Amino acid sequence: MPLRLLYNILINIAWLGLKVVALFNAKIKLFVQGRKQTFSILEERLRYADKTIWMHVASLGEFEQGLPILERLRTEYPEHRLVLSFFSPSGYEVKKNTSVADAVIYLPMDSNYKAKRFLELVNPELAIFVKYEVWPNYLHHLQKRNIPTLLVSAIFSERQVYFKPFGGFMRKSLGKFDHYFVQDENSKKLLASIGIKKITVSGDTRLDRVSEILKQNNQLDFMDRFKNNQLCLVAGSTWPEDEQILINYINNTNEKVKVVIAPHEIKPAHIAKITSALNKKTLCYSDLGNQNLKEIEVLIIDTIGLLTKIYSYANIAYVGGGFATGLHNTMEPAVFGIPIIIGPQFLGFKEVEDLVKEGGIMPISNQDSFNNLMGDLLNNPISIRNIGDINANYINSNRGAADLIMKHISKIM
Repeated sequence: MPLRLLYNILINIAWLGLKVVALFNAKIKLFVQGRKQTFSILEERLRYADKTIWMHVASLGEFEQGLPILERLRTEYPEHRLVLSFFSPSGYEVKKNTSVADAVIYLPMDSNYKAKRFLELVNPELAIFVKYEVWPNYLHHLQKRNIPTLLVSAIFSERQVYFKPFGGFMRKSLGKFDHYFVQDENSKKLLASIGIKKITVSGDTRLDRVSEILKQNNQLDFMDRFKNNQLCLVAGSTWPEDEQILINYINNTNEKVKVVIAPHEIKPAHIAKITSALNKKTLCYSDLGNQNLKEIEVLIIDTIGLLTKIYSYANIAYVGGGFATGLHNTMEPAVFGIPIIIGPQFLGFKEVEDLVKEGGIMPISNQDSFNNLMGDLLNNPISIRNIGDINANYINSNRGAADLIMKHISKIM
């Protein structure tokens, strides 16, 4: 049986299985129900005569990588309609109302029929896939229709199927892109080892994105009042494993340091669990009112959308997820030139691996290592500044991926 036929059979079986799982799982229900609306959204938002550009991302992280390109496309190609597709509900449900694209949709499952119909409706002049997204049927029909197709902010490792003896089918699909913009030299070497030549080492577009944070107004009145010119630790996107370490530290430290905790999970029961475990003067953002924040020692952020600006007030940042669930965005605090502490699981994040080697990001493994690291930092303000400079300089020196990609696009559009 030809592998492409087998792939299509498996895709259709997977779709049927997901429909069953959706009956019992809320996230999978979004995944399934959202895809039922894709074609109607496209028919409503696009006309056949429209000139379009399509970008596909997996989830929220890849959206942040694609965003600098989308924003430039909006400015430099205003006559084109922009279509943005997501694979995951965790990306689509957060960004479905973004104004950066004219149509925001779930990508239909990669069956031969759905890929063909999708491209008939969108009819893009250019397709851009971000980081890891390699879908054989979509790439087959893009190539068949002679649509230029780019893979941007890509990063590869020898562990991936493309570089295995049994990876021929996916390797062939990967080879259908017209050009590859990769994050590092190792990715370029790996692609070259399987015969792919049209490669540019551009870095990560996300560094262009976070650089823009410095240009926005990051001032927050409540943070001015809370920090009150004292040293401040901001712990962002924390999970229970992170919070246990933070709570133990806060309850037992004698250091004069203000602490902000912005949990990943902000349901009232979880917020109550954190606040009840703390023995210092603690306040939730939702209870700010006219409180005298100078006396508050710990501020819990029980809302979303503020963390990036709050990082601008940090002297030290802790980024959660590195103990179990997957490390969150370290580049947002890094752009402000502050030391960053993370949990032990960070492999696979190139920028984090780089900055761990350079000393700007510091992984901890347990309570004692966190306590010792905090003690060293708080007692050495010069060290805080020097370590923070490593992070800021890294971002400054690795910007420019979006410029390289847009220069290439201008030659083919």
